[in-house]
Amino acid sequence: MFFLIILFINGLCIAQHTNKVIATLNKEINEFTIQQEIEYVNKSQDTLNLIYLNDWANAYANKNTALAKRFAEEFKKGLHLAKDEERGNTKIVSTVDDDYRGLDWGYAPGKDIIKIILNRPLLPHASTKIFITYKVKLPSDKFTTYGYNNRGGYYLKDWYLTPAVYDGSWHLYSNKNLEDLYTDMANTSIELVIPENLNAVSNFHELSKNIAGNLQHIYFQGTQQKSGEIIISPTKNFVKHVTPELTILTDLRSPRYDEISSGISINRVSKYIYENLGDFPHKHLLVSELDYNKDPLYGINQLPRFIRPYEEQFQFEMKFLKTALNSFIKETMFLDTRNEKWVTDAILNYLMIGFVEEYYPDQKLLGKLSSIWGIRSFHLAKMNFNEQYPLLHMLSARRNVDQSLTTPNDSLIKFNQKIANRYKAGLGLAYLADYTGKEHVDRSVKEFYINYRLKPSTAADFKFIVVENSDKDINWFFDEYVSTTSKIDFKIKKVQKLEDSLVVTLKNKEGTNVPISLFGIKNDTVVSSYWFRNIAEEQTFTIPKSGEDRLVLNYDQTIPEFNQRDNWKSLNGFFSSNKKLKFQFFKDAEDPYYNQVFYVPVLGFNKYDGLSPGMRLHNKTLLERPFVFDIAPTYAPNEKTFVGYGKFNFRHYHGTSGLYVTNYSLRGSTSHFQENSRYSTLSPSIGFGWKPSNLLLNKREALILRSISVFRDIDPNLQTLGLETDPDYNVLNAKYYNTTNNIINYLSWSVDAQYSNKFTKLAYELEYRKLFENNRQFNLRFFAGKFIRNETAGNTDFFSFALDRPTDYLFDYDYLGRSEGSGIYSQQIIVAEGGFKSKLENPFANDWMATVNTSVNIWRWIELYGDLGVVKNKGTKERVVYDSGIRLNLLTDYFELYLPLYSNNGWEISQPQYDQKIRFVITFSPRTLTGLFTRKWF
Repeated sequence: MFFLIILFINGLCIAQHTNKVIATLNKEINEFTIQQEIEYVNKSQDTLNLIYLNDWANAYANKNTALAKRFAEEFKKGLHLAKDEERGNTKIVSTVDDDYRGLDWGYAPGKDIIKIILNRPLLPHASTKIFITYKVKLPSDKFTTYGYNNRGGYYLKDWYLTPAVYDGSWHLYSNKNLEDLYTDMANTSIELVIPENLNAVSNFHELSKNIAGNLQHIYFQGTQQKSGEIIISPTKNFVKHVTPELTILTDLRSPRYDEISSGISINRVSKYIYENLGDFPHKHLLVSELDYNKDPLYGINQLPRFIRPYEEQFQFEMKFLKTALNSFIKETMFLDTRNEKWVTDAILNYLMIGFVEEYYPDQKLLGKLSSIWGIRSFHLAKMNFNEQYPLLHMLSARRNVDQSLTTPNDSLIKFNQKIANRYKAGLGLAYLADYTGKEHVDRSVKEFYINYRLKPSTAADFKFIVVENSDKDINWFFDEYVSTTSKIDFKIKKVQKLEDSLVVTLKNKEGTNVPISLFGIKNDTVVSSYWFRNIAEEQTFTIPKSGEDRLVLNYDQTIPEFNQRDNWKSLNGFFSSNKKLKFQFFKDAEDPYYNQVFYVPVLGFNKYDGLSPGMRLHNKTLLERPFVFDIAPTYAPNEKTFVGYGKFNFRHYHGTSGLYVTNYSLRGSTSHFQENSRYSTLSPSIGFGWKPSNLLLNKREALILRSISVFRDIDPNLQTLGLETDPDYNVLNAKYYNTTNNIINYLSWSVDAQYSNKFTKLAYELEYRKLFENNRQFNLRFFAGKFIRNETAGNTDFFSFALDRPTDYLFDYDYLGRSEGSGIYSQQIIVAEGGFKSKLENPFANDWMATVNTSVNIWRWIELYGDLGVVKNKGTKERVVYDSGIRLNLLTDYFELYLPLYSNNGWEISQPQYDQKIRFVITFSPRTLTGLFTRKWF
């Protein structure tokens, strides 16, 4: 029997890949020379003629790798613009088999996976050895935190070659900065050769260390582990904590939290992980500040330290818990990290939720800020800490960019990958625990960990355990909640009171077949609770009376419900069921028990109105909602009257791709376009939006149909000067947009059709931006416009195409001085229609116009621009126009300066009053500026 056990253990050892790595650091060039012996075991039933190795260090090699393309999708151009010495790469010196015969190899398309052709077939359960010598040039840590830093330290992760997974098919996943390297477990030994003045810690066990000359040789051993992670620094930052449950190496600290208290907190977290998962099978757990910074606690705790709202103990424990759980699960669970990451996300965030429930049940989302006057009245201040999970998940769902939990990790938009899907996964297990009983889900999580620790596993294995441990039918969880983006939305349609019972009719507004909870509330205390299932459309239930004065669906917020504004019914009569009006400053989370109206002081400006203070009233909460109103009356001191705008918008989402949204809108505004001359606009519109199923493409299409009615009250003194046209007019406008937004290749084009009783016109506009490999950016814009009919030709140019400064008769542009022909306000330019920067004679076209605007950067944000066009007026011959100059592209579309050099006017730079020829682009709109940041997440 003993002999059989020995054979079994040896069989397990043989079944593992083995790695022997000798890595020597050249500190001068931040490069490792690596000699690696890989014993690859064919664990499949197939004969292999080739194998694949992950070479994620080569992902930094150039601008065409999968990592570089991912950064482009996220509007990060650091790697694209990097200097050669900042990049990382792998250079293979030699590759031979165990007979010392050379092996043919090459890179897969992502440039970070190596294909090695074997010299002889590898039979099932057989093994082969490969000897590879190569050099790894480490990248700067400014791209992903991995590589070398400017303090003489190194963070080594996914830095040497590891076997890709084959289970009947190859799982080849490129490095996309998603923390999801998928590699088989292996027994790995690393001999690290570094200068003697450096310190190194690893997730592997340190066997020994010796000094030879001015170098130290550190030997690490990883048994049944993935790749080795090593942190090298000039100082000793890591402390070993030995707890009853596991040994921890960590450099996580809080400046205001002493070492003894930190140790107590680490013990608490260790015990919690052990009780909910089980033993850690390795020598120690590495919990580093670098790992935390890579995946922090998103939310209010990311505020600057001096306004941190939480107690130091809570802040430290949550930070430590998340980082420790991340490392714990990563080191022990072997799921497909690219396609089934939702399982580990669910376990991690479920345990995070449980920790707060157990140790900090009264913790508020805003922490200490919740008790401050002026803040405590906000609904956000009354929310518990764990309510951030449905809030942040719903931030994505309400924008209609949510993605199912089964979406591959590299197909998720950044916000979903980092926050929303992770929170939805953890919240899903909490939802399941609430429905089936917490003990069932706790047992399932622990059982899954114990059964599949250090073993390959799948989401199907997790599902089997969860279903087996439940005494209720929970297939809905996997079929509806996990696998789809179907929204959960119920309402209490009506309640009938009987002598000893209540007859409640519930409506399933979305048709998603999941359970819903109903609570009876009396004086803000729960007196009864029920679960209801299989409500296809609507269903009536009878429940006993328990003294309730209100019935509320999903009262404990464990269900990520799409809309909670209709989740309650008062039992005290009709008038008590009506929501009260609540005025609040600025913005707040959605409070389902009130009709919220927010007020915000605003300050507008243009030359004629002056600085115009006012009050903006709106109902926009932190979460997007279908119907939005936004009204902002302001007082114009120069004109001693009121101006402002009002918007009413209803948005209806149809799905997540194709024709996904319809917008119905009514907008109006009034302001002054000249002294004592007011304009007012009224514009009803309907818009349709399309997007592809792959949200990472950043492609959008839209069709907007609108009617713009303009009413003008013109100063009689200006009318005597022959001011343009009839004061009132109406234009019907249809415009189609097609935009693909990418930092490397940007392409946008549109077709615009306008009709009024005076004219009919068509216009086409195309804009293209290209960032080349030599870091030159080329911008091209093309515009062509043609009047089909123009009854104003020869009388006025008010409706004509303009070369450099459109008249903006639809009042779409934010001109600071729209009627100015000279002075600083006239130098503002909005690149539209002709897009010229120089002021040329006869800049209008009442027949047709075609222009090309180009620019190319010569150094950073300094560019050369050139415009060329043809202008045609009725009754005259077409003429060629041109200009050129320097563009200071400080922030594209937001803040730019144009310095004319040469045009039809001649050498403008040598002409008098040159400062009046300089043009500028400036944007003050908060919403426009916010787009700079949200585009990276959504």
